[in-house]
Amino acid sequence: MRDPKAIVRGGYDRISYCYRADAFDYEASDYKQFLGELKPRLGPGDRVLDLGCGCGVPVGKQLTRWGCTVTGVDISETQVTRARLLLPGARFVRADMTEVTFPDASFEAAVSFFAIIHVPVEQHQELFLKVARWLVEGGLFLATLGHKAWTGTERDWHGAEMYWSHADAATYRTWLARAGLQILSERFVPEGVGGHSLFLTQVFGSSLRLSKD
Repeated sequence: MRDPKAIVRGGYDRISYCYRADAFDYEASDYKQFLGELKPRLGPGDRVLDLGCGCGVPVGKQLTRWGCTVTGVDISETQVTRARLLLPGARFVRADMTEVTFPDASFEAAVSFFAIIHVPVEQHQELFLKVARWLVEGGLFLATLGHKAWTGTERDWHGAEMYWSHADAATYRTWLARAGLQILSERFVPEGVGGHSLFLTQVFGSSLRLSKD
């Protein structure tokens, strides 16, 4: 197999506009339900990290509407270029999420939707440890991860080759806990004949931020 990260980077560079148009109906999408897990726990000015941010739509856009300060990271140059144009008020970094660095306690929350599953599974545990360090005490991490273990490629996914790699839900429960991330909720997100696991987690060591309302 070619370098899996090169497959992902080149794939999204090629299909960026096909995969996600500038205009996206957030209200009718699953993302509204996903971010609904986080919204009651966020407040204006909270710093949120979006790993695998794509073109910034709809997740970064919605977070900025809520008054959050957004930092997005994506491996695709095309995706990041679009994100900077679509959301000039946010910060976007073109980088491998497993290699990017931030100071400890840089964010109140981090999100990652359908992105960590493009990272080789052997790097997931270390990534979770980094995310936990980047979050403040009591910080929140919301992510879609694998439900069943699988690694492989698809030759023609939206018009490009694409790579995925993930463990099963039970393994993620163990890895998240080892990283110091307490699971607040978990649910299955169906997709086609399979699906993903949506985890909402919180850094150990503080009382839960149940709501800022």
